[in-house]
Amino acid sequence: MAEVATNGSEVLAAPAAVQAPAVFTGLKVQVTVPAGRAEEAVAFYKAAFAAEEVSRSTHPKRKGDGEEAALLCAELKVGAATLLVCDQAGDDVPAVGKEGAAASGLVLRLETDDVNNAAAQAATAGGTLQGEVTEDGCGLGATLVDLFGVTWVLASSTSAKKCA
Repeated sequence: MAEVATNGSEVLAAPAAVQAPAVFTGLKVQVTVPAGRAEEAVAFYKAAFAAEEVSRSTHPKRKGDGEEAALLCAELKVGAATLLVCDQAGDDVPAVGKEGAAASGLVLRLETDDVNNAAAQAATAGGTLQGEVTEDGCGLGATLVDLFGVTWVLASSTSAKKCA
């Protein structure tokens, strides 16, 4: 709000310092699964999408099955992308629920040269195909919901070029 000077004219506040815009260096998708299911999720993504585990961090105070510390977060590579799979450690980060990621408007698109094989592999790992592999003017595609409620679209890697 502007101040009013004693002579009746308006005194404007000094403009705030302009800050440089933030610079982002990357984007990593994080899937948070219900507490205690992170190891299961990592195993699923390895089987379904041939994910490679890059790193992991364990919870310093919680034990998982056996005597090993429970998995807190694992960084996986799926093709050229990075996927973080994290255990719900508290109520501050919601886990994917029964409604899945699609309920929030988030759908993960995974591109491949072999949609049929990728869909079969993900289904064998425990994912649920939503309908069949279909073809449209952009190429082949399939929709899958994983064991944790996350919706994935498996699409031809050439589809972006065909539909651009």
